[in-house]
Amino acid sequence: MPDLAMLNDLGLTRQPETASSSPSNGALQQEAFLELMIAQFRNQDPFKPMENGDFLGQLAQFGTVSGIEDLQNSFASFADSLYSDQALQASGLIGREVLVPASCGVLGTTGGLRGAAELLTATPSMTVQITDAAGQLVRRMDLGVQEAGLAYFDWDGLDDRGQRAAPGAYQVEVIAGPAGMQEQMPVLLETRVDSVTLGNAGGVLLNLEQLGEIPLADVRRIGA
Repeated sequence: MPDLAMLNDLGLTRQPETASSSPSNGALQQEAFLELMIAQFRNQDPFKPMENGDFLGQLAQFGTVSGIEDLQNSFASFADSLYSDQALQASGLIGREVLVPASCGVLGTTGGLRGAAELLTATPSMTVQITDAAGQLVRRMDLGVQEAGLAYFDWDGLDDRGQRAAPGAYQVEVIAGPAGMQEQMPVLLETRVDSVTLGNAGGVLLNLEQLGEIPLADVRRIGA
């Protein structure tokens, strides 16, 4: 490729890109390249003329760079289109229930907490334990045999004595497995989408009731 010194001699140094750059820049760069090639021919050593292969090689390199820039622009446009479509789809989730990774939920004055455990294999026993902010066990639910996949549970908000638990944050723990081999399972909780935020990095964030923001990609299931 032509070197920087020759570019400077011809006044064809590359200008820093600005926000006002127009699509004609590509054409200008091609014109500058051809002008530079002609200058090389005129100033070449007559005893060491440029070989056809050298000339074709430079043209190929220029074409490769130009093609990469076009490809990058196409990908950028495609990414913007996907981002817009994703944001539009996410806006349709407002007001709907979604199942997301979370082990701490907030109990209101009415209702309860609903969620699921992710089971890689079927299990003969699954137990859900609800503890309050002080770490005290509030409710224990033995759900028995469960198949592999999402095993749902529904806490009605009552403690083990049948009394309504106080509103506030509660930790949900799921234990599953054969006797003597039980282990803690990943927990998902169901909550409502209040709004959608477009993140600075190009992602879409869902603002969930009582659980805050999570990426759209973290949603495991969409309910009614």
